[in-house]
Amino acid sequence: MAQYQTVRTADGVRSAAIDEGLKAHMNKVYGTMSVGMLITALAAWAINGLAVTDVANAYQIGADKYLTDFGYAIYASPLKWVIMFLPLVMVFAFGAMINRLSAASAQLFFYTFAALMGLSLSWIFIAFTSYSIVQVFLVTAIAFAGLSLWGYTTKKDISGWGSFLIMGVIGLIVASLVNIFLQSPAIMYAISIIGVLIFAGLTAYDTQNIKNTYIAHAAHGDQEWLGKAAIMGALNLYLDFINMFMFLLQLMGNRE
Repeated sequence: MAQYQTVRTADGVRSAAIDEGLKAHMNKVYGTMSVGMLITALAAWAINGLAVTDVANAYQIGADKYLTDFGYAIYASPLKWVIMFLPLVMVFAFGAMINRLSAASAQLFFYTFAALMGLSLSWIFIAFTSYSIVQVFLVTAIAFAGLSLWGYTTKKDISGWGSFLIMGVIGLIVASLVNIFLQSPAIMYAISIIGVLIFAGLTAYDTQNIKNTYIAHAAHGDQEWLGKAAIMGALNLYLDFINMFMFLLQLMGNRE
């Protein structure tokens, strides 16, 4: 009986320690993701020309729309294609390199990726009104928070969603590339609706996966691995947010 009480107490202490560790882990995931979002926003803001104060020497591309010299070079040259596809290349590179990187290097890689993503997304300030961008961002933030909270708290195992959702992402990429040449509004509308649904599902799935991954490995005490897992989790949730935001912007945003 005494031995049983000792085991039960030890399990209780271990569970409490894991719960505290999980809380710290999730805080790191969301904190790293938030810093990445801020870097992306600042990079997009700086490059699209909103930061220009000397408008007499800036490139005007619309009513109250100006570009820096660097911004004009990007939008008026083949460099725009490099900026567009480089973040996608970096995502695959990050997945391949994560085991060889330290936690600090992985974090630096993520922040560099976030800056490049900002350059890639800076065109939205030209195509859409600032009000609609802010409005859609807030809608996305509310939806993301609700979906992530559900993924974290639900008792339902949604790990089976993973393969289906990843196949959906691949289909979206292929359809988007094809529509670059077709320029079909109907296809773009369908892609946007499906994209919102897929990344809504991925937000819940990735949150639960981050939680389960930590619980499964916390007992091993490998802090370096857990640090890298937090960065990878932040990247996944960051991509879920960005993609959901972009698809909602296509559906709800007011164009200039």
